[in-house]
Amino acid sequence: MLPMPDNTGMAPQQNTPPTTTNRRAWLTAAFACVAMMVSNGMTISGLSVYDIALSETFGWSMGDIKLRDLITLVLTGLLAPLAGICLDRYGVRRCMLVGWSVLALCYVGYSNLSGLIEMYALHAAFALVLVFCGLNAVIILVSQWFVRYRGTAIGIALCGSSLGGALFPQYGTAMIAGWDWRVAFLVAIIFPAILLLVSYFWLRDSPEQNECERAQSEPQSLPVSGKDTGEGVTFRVALRSRTFWALALIAMSTFYTVLGVQAHVYKYMRDAGFDAQISTNAISVFFLSALAGKFVFGFLSDFMDKTKVFYLNLIIMLVGSVVLTGMNITLVWLAMFAFGLGWGGVYSVLQLTVMNTFGTRDAGKILGTITILDASGGGVGIWLTGVLYDHTGSYELPFTIFSGMVIFALLCLTQVKPLKVSEPGKS
Repeated sequence: MLPMPDNTGMAPQQNTPPTTTNRRAWLTAAFACVAMMVSNGMTISGLSVYDIALSETFGWSMGDIKLRDLITLVLTGLLAPLAGICLDRYGVRRCMLVGWSVLALCYVGYSNLSGLIEMYALHAAFALVLVFCGLNAVIILVSQWFVRYRGTAIGIALCGSSLGGALFPQYGTAMIAGWDWRVAFLVAIIFPAILLLVSYFWLRDSPEQNECERAQSEPQSLPVSGKDTGEGVTFRVALRSRTFWALALIAMSTFYTVLGVQAHVYKYMRDAGFDAQISTNAISVFFLSALAGKFVFGFLSDFMDKTKVFYLNLIIMLVGSVVLTGMNITLVWLAMFAFGLGWGGVYSVLQLTVMNTFGTRDAGKILGTITILDASGGGVGIWLTGVLYDHTGSYELPFTIFSGMVIFALLCLTQVKPLKVSEPGKS
């Protein structure tokens, strides 16, 4: 396992029998999965299938279109620390209510889109959706409900981003073929609307909040599944550690590659002569492979050496990127499978490592700061790949850069060391 000191302040892990609260914990993990599916799928991974329709409607270049994603992700990174404070202070549930409302309003705006600046404004608002309903929010939510099975629970939650990447491109392609891209955006409002209602009427931030509300009717409730009391190191201690910055750089470099791939493989396939449905299927293969990687490696991380799992994931991801760099269209399915499988494992183990190393005490601030790098890296990966394509007419150079970024992540992983806190009370 990644070395974990005993003085990180984490609550003791324990087995507890199945209870109503335990069932609610696993349902909360399932909700987190759906939240990731909708927030990521509707703001990032599900949008590339609209690129050709937008280009034909407005005459925009790939660089013009992909700049929207850079805006979303850079603003996500910049907002993440402030959003982390909000998540810590007000709770995930209240923040999600804001995020789902913004997403629904943005999709109304997208269905009436009339210009490039308007699209950029909508994608700026998408950043609020990602920081309040996306990765950091669901990681904090799940970590507050689990300790012993945290790896499995985080793996379940993170499967949502892959499901979003697999399902929302299919939705968009089907709607464009049968109706129109504007109709597709308008009908999709139903997804954030449903999650808004579930968040308001059912979601609870933690077992303590849930038990408090049930106290009068069930005063003798059994212990919850791996309750975490919100302990861990301070933000300042985390910021001073080499491990923190190594993990942040791993996040930045891998997000650069994975978001670049998912945003451009559709256009790459269309340029190679494949029709819209086959090109969409390539995106789905990538995300379904990532789904398998998140679940499998998230589960294995509860029982195996996390360092070895982390290295294995990055090596698998590197194999996929090298195959993709070869520009052999007949091997694109192998590249999507290996790239996605490795990325899924990296995604799960990275988040688990951050939470297990630093705890939940200042989780919002810690995850928010890491998000500055990973979101910015992902945004640059999407936009720069589009710009390089416009200038060279090929994806060969940007795909080569992807391989270099994965190698850089492997080097950074060698710097992930045990967190040493000799004076736990000192900040």
